Amino acid sequence: MPSSIQEAERMIDVFTSVGAREFFVTKLDINQKIKWGKPYLTAELNNLLPAMIRTATARKPMTLENGDKTMAGENLIVRASGPDVSFVQLDDLSAEQLNRVRPASFLTLATSPGNHQAWIAVSGVKHQFKEFMRRVRKAVGSNDKSASHATRLAGTENFKPKYAPDYPMVSIVDAAPGRVMTPEKLEEMGLLAGPEPVKALLVRKPLSRPAHDGPWPSYEIALSRTRPRKDGSGPDRSLADYNWSMIALTGGKSIDDTIAKLLEVSERARERAARGDEGYARVTVENAAATVARNYGKGQSLA
Repeated sequence: MPSSIQEAERMIDVFTSVGAREFFVTKLDINQKIKWGKPYLTAELNNLLPAMIRTATARKPMTLENGDKTMAGENLIVRASGPDVSFVQLDDLSAEQLNRVRPASFLTLATSPGNHQAWIAVSGVKHQFKEFMRRVRKAVGSNDKSASHATRLAGTENFKPKYAPDYPMVSIVDAAPGRVMTPEKLEEMGLLAGPEPVKALLVRKPLSRPAHDGPWPSYEIALSRTRPRKDGSGPDRSLADYNWSMIALTGGKSIDDTIAKLLEVSERARERAARGDEGYARVTVENAAATVARNYGKGQSLA
């Protein structure tokens, strides 16, 4: 089945209409291994889309992980971002769930037979996005925690071994350009569950200054003091992220602020987020906070 450049362009246009300004494009082979990934501004991506799609469409001999041979092209995955908008991805939705979220969604995709995704654009939730996303999924009843905020490009084929040789086309089912929700609107529509109770992490001694005052620790210093990787290829950046987070939290920074700052200062955290691993920064900071709590015992809250 030939790919459709027009369908791909339409998908990018719909994302742009709700505030997307940059797209991280990743190319995967049929075994879902990353071939390359690169960020593009919208205008740049629109210029390159025809060539990208023609290259990805070209069939070539491939060896599957089980040793079988097949002919396949390559998958194009896009992850959108914008300065004033966040994107909630809901995957593997039932027909009833799709009907519930359709009035709030700006885009619905069919990525394979019977598999639908809905996308909701929301303003005003940048710093609490992960918690907000959990609340939407809880309200909708979506249990798919693997949604990575990246998706296959509409108008291209879904190259997976289980579909060979008749690969399904990713297609747009519904689109509502410009539709951006607010938390208040989603709550009115019954698509936002109540917040979960906050679990405070505790340390013993009082902080020497208010929790959000004072400079951030130097990430460069933390990186320079981190032990090298086992293969000798440079400092262990995951450990540097963890150590830097501990210093920031001990100095009085909040967990949420530290997560946001880690995504600014750490190249590794940004790379993981760009690949769809939204949880890396949060898990790193929460693990660091747990260590601070264990080290200092019970007392004042860090949360």
